[in-house]
Amino acid sequence: MTKGTSSFGKRHNKTHVLCRRCDNWGEKAKRRKTTGTGRMRSLKHVSRKFSNGFRIGTPKGARGPASAPAASS
Repeated sequence: MTKGTSSFGKRHNKTHVLCRRCDNWGEKAKRRKTTGTGRMRSLKHVSRKFSNGFRIGTPKGARGPASAPAASS
């Protein structure tokens, strides 16, 4: 359950290195703090909503039978 102090004790090997691809010094720090490393309170639901096409409201069947178009005579 913990990702706090006890987890930080395990990090003891080469914590400050350059990015091999772009020589950026803070690349690893960005990975630690980027989106997806925390709770993601709202963002964690987006993938499910995306797969369903961001539908909202009641499902189609729950609204009752579709109203028939008025026949003009």
